[in-house]
Amino acid sequence: MIAYLRGRIVARNEESAVIETIGLGYEVFFSGPSLEALGPEGATVEVFIAESISMYGGTALYGFRSQEEKRLFDLLRDAVPNTGAKKAMDYLGKAMKSMPDFISAVAAKDARRLTAIFGFTAKTADKLISALKDKLPAAGAASAAGFSAASGVYTQALTALVALGFRSGEARAALEEAAAEAGPSANTETIIRLALRRLSPK
Repeated sequence: MIAYLRGRIVARNEESAVIETIGLGYEVFFSGPSLEALGPEGATVEVFIAESISMYGGTALYGFRSQEEKRLFDLLRDAVPNTGAKKAMDYLGKAMKSMPDFISAVAAKDARRLTAIFGFTAKTADKLISALKDKLPAAGAASAAGFSAASGVYTQALTALVALGFRSGEARAALEEAAAEAGPSANTETIIRLALRRLSPK
């Protein structure tokens, strides 16, 4: 079972990227925000993997840029009724607009917020609340580091740092420290500036 890949992006399209490692190319499917932040062809990436057996007998690989992102995918797939891997990935992409807000809305049983902010249908919002209300971490814990590892600010900051030539692993570590220092209201520019202080040679 494949759980993690580190390699070079050799091709990408609207849903997936081909990651080459040790001479083998793996097609990995991502949510929209993660694929957008993954980097251009030629970039080196590190991703966590979930495998799924399709109804036609093949194995599909789904990729995540953090363990938190993968854990939410697993929860969506396993806890929400009638949700396969592809639908769980769609739900994940919407939730990643703001993970703390998503968790808070589910905990508060606020279906209106789930439809207005994240674009879920009313029926799906009710289904998510029913399935996840007692299974997600507390909203405060989700934002304790300043912002979620899957949030929009994180995504934009990580994309910028990778574009500057930093490896995704070291960029992620610097961003987590920067987020803890900056607090939950910090914008992308502030997070990047604080992360660069940690990444720049002393």
